[in-house]
Amino acid sequence: MSHVSEFFGFPVTDVSAAAIGAARNLYCPFLDRTCVKTLSDGLISGACAIKPANSPAVICCPNRLYAENYSFLLDVAARAFPAGLELVPGPGALTNAQERGQQVIGVFGKRWGGELRLPQRSGVGNYFVDWILALVDPVEGLTEFVAVEVQTIDTTGNYRASRTALLENREIAKSSAGLNWENVNKRILPQLIYKGQVLQREEGCKKGLFFVSPTPVYDRVMRRLGGEEGLTKYHLQPASITFMSYDYGDSSPQSSGQPMPLNLDLVHSTTVYKVQERFNNVELPSPNVYRDAIIRSFS
Repeated sequence: MSHVSEFFGFPVTDVSAAAIGAARNLYCPFLDRTCVKTLSDGLISGACAIKPANSPAVICCPNRLYAENYSFLLDVAARAFPAGLELVPGPGALTNAQERGQQVIGVFGKRWGGELRLPQRSGVGNYFVDWILALVDPVEGLTEFVAVEVQTIDTTGNYRASRTALLENREIAKSSAGLNWENVNKRILPQLIYKGQVLQREEGCKKGLFFVSPTPVYDRVMRRLGGEEGLTKYHLQPASITFMSYDYGDSSPQSSGQPMPLNLDLVHSTTVYKVQERFNNVELPSPNVYRDAIIRSFS
């Protein structure tokens, strides 16, 4: 069993006017607009994080990572580009750089001037990424860029009971919602490997792909890959995959009326080929597990 632990941007234990008002108005403080996360029937969800029994809360909405006006983009930019450059909407970045007479970082992504229009691709692969940060010079134009993927965790079952209790009485109620960790194996890692290889072929992508996730998702990815120690650290390069994980700044809720802060928890840069190598290195069970199970069934 589990329950919603963060609702419309606030801990469920927060009964301040700000927390109650956000829920009443279906408001997301991280996007500064109505929550865009919906349930299967289109009902606005409001769930930022789910807490399984006997486990820490896990962020389940990507928009939760956009706190403090998308500060995670600044964290990526600080590692990929010269310090002190301003983030501006991507489509107007060249004009902005020319007017300032200095370099800027153009941001392409939702609510930042739109996503890039890439050609459609037939087949099973998909090379679209969530964000592009482009270093733009007033004279040279596009100098280089990096790609950023943001991933939380999908849920299984449903948390309607939790949602209803919070909306009606600000009460914590258990639900059948679970966390779809199998997506790490089936979807997240294969996509990272594929997109990392695509980006390595891009002349302007000199620092590779950045993967931003909550720390529990990062931990599960590392577990599937056999641990950080198996992923040799490398300096940033076209074949890089840089993992950046975020978690709550304090295990206990902040003062009433304020969302809990997120801190950059871990940064680990390796290469797409190391990730692929570890992903393909499947840990097999002991020999004859099927035979032994059959024999045990006879007794």
